[in-house]
Amino acid sequence: MLVATFALTFAALSVVQVMVDPPLLLAERFARGAGWVEILLLASYASWLVTKLYDPTKTLTWRRRLWTLFSFVFFAQLVIGLSGAERFLMTGELHLPVPAMIIAGPLYRGDGFFMPILFTATVLLVGPAWCSYLCYIGSWDLHSSVRRRRPSQLPRWRNWFRVGVLAVIVAAALGLRMAGASGAVATALGLAVGLVGVAIMVFASRRVGSMIHCTMYCPIGPVAGVMGKLSPFRLRINDTTCNDCGACALKCRYGALRPENIAAHAPGITCTLCGDCVGSCKGRSIEYRFVRLSPNMARTVFLVLVVSLHAVFLGVARI
Repeated sequence: MLVATFALTFAALSVVQVMVDPPLLLAERFARGAGWVEILLLASYASWLVTKLYDPTKTLTWRRRLWTLFSFVFFAQLVIGLSGAERFLMTGELHLPVPAMIIAGPLYRGDGFFMPILFTATVLLVGPAWCSYLCYIGSWDLHSSVRRRRPSQLPRWRNWFRVGVLAVIVAAALGLRMAGASGAVATALGLAVGLVGVAIMVFASRRVGSMIHCTMYCPIGPVAGVMGKLSPFRLRINDTTCNDCGACALKCRYGALRPENIAAHAPGITCTLCGDCVGSCKGRSIEYRFVRLSPNMARTVFLVLVVSLHAVFLGVARI
């Protein structure tokens, strides 16, 4: 597992180092050849991190830490770059760090499909885990929700609500393009969408103990949930060992383990494969599935992929 994670991270970042010009790795921008040192450090970090996540009882703790680290690095580079050190920015052309803009931006501009392509490729690899490991803003919602010890049960209509939000975002982006709205107007509206999202995290998620922004407001959520079905990874509840105790539901901040989901032995559409629930089950009834692999091997393969992606994103993701 360590070797596979190291090799995968090293190989992916090596492609970036060799193929991308101007350099995308931050160290390479400051000193020629330093990118290889950064690659070695990130690959070593990934191989260490995957061992921490491997213990199911520690997954929740370490996932929060790695997700928080990624978000901090991502936004710290943005702040430093905007302060004048442009080498910390990807291109110098500012894009709003609002998840909704992954969809709305290209629809409004008619170009700039890098983020939708990256998002699609990631979801095909690790399913909806984009929303629990790789999103640059989702950790904010997590930290707000855990202020309440136990998550409240989300309303049944939440899935239809977030589909409605997605439809509004798509319609607004296309409408702005057809109306010939200026970039300033589009940016202002995008910023408003982002600020509303932050307010939802601070007030709603904190109050109910569930990730309201990620499960009801963010338009990327339903896209990741549906497209995630194309990924072979699944999370299932073993019906032969599950005693319906409900302990797993107390760890799920995505509202994916309602009583009917547990009874059906499968998490709901808002499941992001985060794995927080796995360690809470004393009977080890919650299992990762991947084609014909054993549950343990399926979880191992998933962790290798998602941790490698995290390390790669840590090295290259910036505005």
